[in-house]
Amino acid sequence: MLPARHFELLRVGEIFSYAELQICSVFNDLILAHFRAPHNAGDLLDASATVEVTNPVCGDVLRLAVRLDSGRIAAARFKTQGCVAAIACSSVLTDLLIGKSPAELRAVTPQQISSSLGDLPPATFHAAQLCTDALAALLKIMA
Repeated sequence: MLPARHFELLRVGEIFSYAELQICSVFNDLILAHFRAPHNAGDLLDASATVEVTNPVCGDVLRLAVRLDSGRIAAARFKTQGCVAAIACSSVLTDLLIGKSPAELRAVTPQQISSSLGDLPPATFHAAQLCTDALAALLKIMA
């Protein structure tokens, strides 16, 4: 059965597909907000470093680009091809990166990314891991 908020949305005349209703019942509002309006999505033309990582199990792909200025991340952008959680996690990752030094980035964990989204459903935690895989690859080439 759908949560009451979905019935309220249906009563005001909005039309949702069955898939959209299922997505809404699995993910919290914060995850959905980052999915629907991701922060820092797109290319970063003047990037200092760019990496691309793939989850071989589910096929999610994350390309992460950053620009360093005075030893800190001045800008971060991403392009993700993947599930709702992968896009939401990528969005949060860029928010976490901006303003940090490479040393501070080493402390970012999959759990921190998940917590920043109000906790991912366990079946989608791989999306947070993909983000930290990208971060590890980025730190490796920035060293």
